[in-house]
Amino acid sequence: MSRSVTVINPGALSLIQDSGRQGYQRYGVPVSGAIDPEALLIGNLLVGNGHSAAAIEVMFGGAEFLFSAEAVAAVTGCDLEISLDGTRLSTWQSFVAPAGAVLRLGPPVAGLRAYVTVDGGIDIKPVLGSRSTHVASGIGGLDGRPLAAGDELPLGAPNASSSPGAKFPGQLRKVISNELTVRVVQGPQRSSFTSQGVRSLFSSTYTVTDRSDRQGLRLDGPVIEAVDGRYDIISDAVVSGAVQVPGDGRPIILLADRQTTGGYAKIAVVATVDLPLLAQAVPGTALRFVEITVAEAQQLMRERHASVLSADLTFDLETHRSVIAIDGETREINLDYRRDELRKPGGGAVSVSIEGVRSTVRVEEMPR
Repeated sequence: MSRSVTVINPGALSLIQDSGRQGYQRYGVPVSGAIDPEALLIGNLLVGNGHSAAAIEVMFGGAEFLFSAEAVAAVTGCDLEISLDGTRLSTWQSFVAPAGAVLRLGPPVAGLRAYVTVDGGIDIKPVLGSRSTHVASGIGGLDGRPLAAGDELPLGAPNASSSPGAKFPGQLRKVISNELTVRVVQGPQRSSFTSQGVRSLFSSTYTVTDRSDRQGLRLDGPVIEAVDGRYDIISDAVVSGAVQVPGDGRPIILLADRQTTGGYAKIAVVATVDLPLLAQAVPGTALRFVEITVAEAQQLMRERHASVLSADLTFDLETHRSVIAIDGETREINLDYRRDELRKPGGGAVSVSIEGVRSTVRVEEMPR
């Protein structure tokens, strides 16, 4: 049976994204992809998908999605409340969405972008090897545009390995903050800036402005002085995390939807390990830069990637079996739950199976 997710309300901005469109920058095609690649990766791990399966990136929350058939899903990324048919669920944990269920994402408490991953992934036709949406060029996703109410997103075949209850450890999650320290390596045009300009970058606090988007974070703060006042260069390649400085002397950190080349000098490049922090930086976030070596940046990323992939997603589920009467007929009911979920104030979400039909409900453990 075919499965799909229908968009009831896309919120401020919802896009289909995967790990990006690799290998086409030489033709002027941006990489795009999830702006918080780690949140996407973890979401896919929680539902049993491959690392680069397509998901829904939701900015500012406020979105609603309808499941046509049973699926295992998870929501990762920013800190926000989610619910399934009114039952409040935990983020960073997989759950069962039965046929006809509606998933709602509230506004973020901290951060900016959430990722809705579903077992099988969003199974639309790839464009140049990727399902990612790049709105500026109109490619990928659904006709290269943001999602709209009524859009039906087909899902891939369900994964035999997917199951509700997988949970990413809280101690391994990136901490979302409105005060960030970002590690950078030396940029390719460092010599284009005066010694005072370089000192300004590393001794000042910059603020994320409301002119930021998926292409880059525009920062406000002290001017970074260029040699002879010249900030432009002969255009060359840019990468995600490149800190380029345009003519006004205030830096821009390039992100997922960045152009493939740029004509402004790049004073630094953000270490890949810190890019997820920038994906969740809301306007007004204070940001300071700290310089590290390329070798240090590479080692930090290797260690972080290994810790995510080796994280204990143990289901650690307990099962309670019982028999209940429904309309005069007896039915066997199974509750699969995590005890730590039930002990939360107001209870927690558990997976319920009644003669093989699964659902998600909220259950509270009562004192004896």
